[in-house]
Amino acid sequence: MSNVLEQHKQQEVLALGRLGWTLRRIARATGVHRVTVGEYLRAAGIAVRGRGRPGEGPPKPTISGEVSTDSAPTKPAIPRAVSTEAGLARAPSASACEPYRELIDDALTHGRNAVAIYQDLVEDHGFTAKYASVRRFVPKLRGTTAPEARVVIATRPGEEGQVDYGHGTAAPDSFPSRWRTRGKPSAC
Repeated sequence: MSNVLEQHKQQEVLALGRLGWTLRRIARATGVHRVTVGEYLRAAGIAVRGRGRPGEGPPKPTISGEVSTDSAPTKPAIPRAVSTEAGLARAPSASACEPYRELIDDALTHGRNAVAIYQDLVEDHGFTAKYASVRRFVPKLRGTTAPEARVVIATRPGEEGQVDYGHGTAAPDSFPSRWRTRGKPSAC
């Protein structure tokens, strides 16, 4: 025996399916399992939209029901001309961190990371941009740093070794005033 949804639930699932919602979204909104949602939509002949890009399904009809093939020029999206006034505080490609370059550079020399720098800018200087702008700006100031010099000791195999004896439980030694640790040595 299979479970049947109540009539109002069926209508809700079908209506959301006609709107082009994904199975997961319908399932989340209605509380009906996505497999059940898919079965009801397929039974009603409604195209089931799975995960992926929205444009992959069949095209939706236009509101008026007809498509215009007129090749007449359309109105521009922005009717007014672009202003060349200096009304903007910064260029769209400039970072919001640029006015704080010296402060950020000073903080980097003191070993501060991007999160701490962002918090300082917000609290002390009224910085209004998001953390992501600081996160993008900091690597530009740091540049590429040379890796630290490290000593490499070259030895032949078996010439050197390292042993870590670890820690064990404390046990009394042969003398009552001394304690020693018992444990298995472990090689690193």
